[in-house]
Amino acid sequence: MSNSRSESDPQRPSDHFDSVESDVRQPKLGFVGWLRWAWRQLTSMRTAIVLLLLLAVAAIPGSIFPQRTADPNGVTQWETENPDAYPIADWFQLFDVYSSVWFSAIYILLFVSLVGCILPRTKHHLKALKARPPRTPARLSRLADFREERLEADPEEAIARAEKRLKRQGYRIERYDARGSLSVSAERGYLRETGNLVFHAALVGILVCVGLGGQFAYTGQSVIIEGSTFVNSLINYSSMNKGRLVADEALEPYAVTLDSFDVSYVPFGQNGAGQAGDFQANVTVRQPDGSATEDTVRVNHPLDVFHDSIYLLGNGYAPTITVRDADGEIVFSDSVPFLPGADNTMTSTGVVKVPDGLEEQLGLIGFFYPTQVELETGAFTSGFADLYNPVLTFRAYVGDLGIDDGTPRSVYTLDPSGMEEIAGPDSELTSLELAPGETVDLPGDRGSITFEDETPEEADVSEIGATESVKRFVSLQVHHDASKIWVLGFAILIVAGLITGLLVPRRRLWVKVTPTDDGVRIEYAGLARGEDPAIRRAVDDLADGHKSDLTS
Repeated sequence: MSNSRSESDPQRPSDHFDSVESDVRQPKLGFVGWLRWAWRQLTSMRTAIVLLLLLAVAAIPGSIFPQRTADPNGVTQWETENPDAYPIADWFQLFDVYSSVWFSAIYILLFVSLVGCILPRTKHHLKALKARPPRTPARLSRLADFREERLEADPEEAIARAEKRLKRQGYRIERYDARGSLSVSAERGYLRETGNLVFHAALVGILVCVGLGGQFAYTGQSVIIEGSTFVNSLINYSSMNKGRLVADEALEPYAVTLDSFDVSYVPFGQNGAGQAGDFQANVTVRQPDGSATEDTVRVNHPLDVFHDSIYLLGNGYAPTITVRDADGEIVFSDSVPFLPGADNTMTSTGVVKVPDGLEEQLGLIGFFYPTQVELETGAFTSGFADLYNPVLTFRAYVGDLGIDDGTPRSVYTLDPSGMEEIAGPDSELTSLELAPGETVDLPGDRGSITFEDETPEEADVSEIGATESVKRFVSLQVHHDASKIWVLGFAILIVAGLITGLLVPRRRLWVKVTPTDDGVRIEYAGLARGEDPAIRRAVDDLADGHKSDLTS
C-alpha cells in the first residue's frame, strides 16, 4: 500500500514517515556532540535571561534570613528562637546565601552563559560594521514602505543630493549604479547592537567585580561608648567577616574616638512624640601619622577613612556601673552597653558579669528605663526615650557564669541556669533599683552596686531632661570594598547600553534615480530590522527633503 502511494504521489519521498518500508535513523550525537549541544543551550540568550531571573529569585532568602556576613547576632537570635528549624536552614546555607554552593553555581553559570553569548555576537557585529551597505533591491516597489516621485532634474545631481542628505542624517552610504539607474543604499542603527553588547558586557563586569571584589572586601561591627576609642584592628571588632584574600595587615591602623552622640526626640504634645528625629555621632579620627580630624557619622551618611566606609547602625545607653566587694574595694567598673528593645522608648537590657573579686561569681541582668513609668500591673517601662527619669533595675545571680571552660559567651546574654537568684522576682528580695548616683547593697553582705552619675557639674539640673547623666554608645559598621567604584562604572554602562539598545532604530533606506523622457523617476524605500513604527515617516521625510533640495 505504501509503495503504490509513493508511486501515485511523486512529491512524497520514499522515506516519508508514513511509509512502512522507510527506516529513518537519527545520527548519534556521541559525547562530543552532547557537549556541543549543551554548550549551545547554555550560551543562548534565552538561557542567560532565565539564569538572571533565577539569580534574582535565589537572592530572596538573603533578605528573609539574617546573614552571617551582615548580622551575626541575628543568626544567633534566630537559632535561639528556632532551635529545631535552625539545623535544616543552616544545611541549606540560608544564613550564607551569597557564598552558598547553589547561589555560586547559578552565578558561575550566568557568567559563562553571558560570555558565551557576547563573544560570538561581538565578532559578528565587528564584521557587520566593516561590511558595505547591501545592494539596492531591483524592485523597491515590493517593499511595504515605498514612495515614488517624478521630477525634472539631472540624474547625477539627484543622486548626489540624496547622498548628502543621508550622510547628514547619520547613515552609512554606498553607491550602486546598474541597468541605466543610479541608486544609493544607506543604513544606520548599528549603535543599537553596540548598546546591547555594552549592556551584556557591563553585566559581566559587575559579576566579575562582585565576585572578585568580595575576596578583598571586609565588613566589621564594633560598639563604641562615649569617650572611648576604637582602633581599626581585628581584635577590636565585635564581629568581622572578610574575604579569603584579605590579609591581617590589610587594615589601616587608624583610630576613631566617640566624643559625643547627639540625638533629638519629638517633644511631648506633638505628632510622633518620642520618636527620634536625627542621630549624629561626633568623632575624632586619628591617622597613623598622629594627625587628628573631627568629623560626624550620621544615618545614610557614612564617614570615609582610608577607603573604609563607616556607617552608623544603632545607638543606645551605656550606664556606668561600679561593683564593690564587702570591704569596699572596686571589683568591676565600666560603662555597659544596654541594647534597646523594639519600641521607640529605649527600654533597654544589658548584662554585667563579675567573674573575679567576690566570693562567688556574680551575674546581673539589667533593665534600663530612660523615663521610668509604672504600669497598672506594677511592672516598669519607659514612657519616653530621653532622660527624664532614668532608672536601672537588676536581677542578681551568684554561681558559675560558665566562662571558665573556655566556651565563647556573648557579653550581651547571661544563662542563669545553675545559678542562684539572690535578687529578683524568683527570690526572696525584689530586683535592685537604682537612679543615677545611687548605691544599693548586694544581699548577704556580698558588696554593693553603684549607678554612677555622669552629670557635668555645670549642668542645670533644675530643667527636666536637660542633663545627659548616662553615657551613650553607637554601633558602627566598617565596610571596605575597593570594587564599588568599578561596580558603579559598570552600572552606568548598563543603563547607557540599555537606553541605547531601546531607543536607536535599526533601518535601511534606498534612493533609486531612473532617467525618463520627461525628467527622472525617483524611488524611495525603507526597511526596518524589527519593529520600527517610524520607518514610514523616515521614508516620507527623506522624500520630502530630497524633493525640496531639487526644486529649491
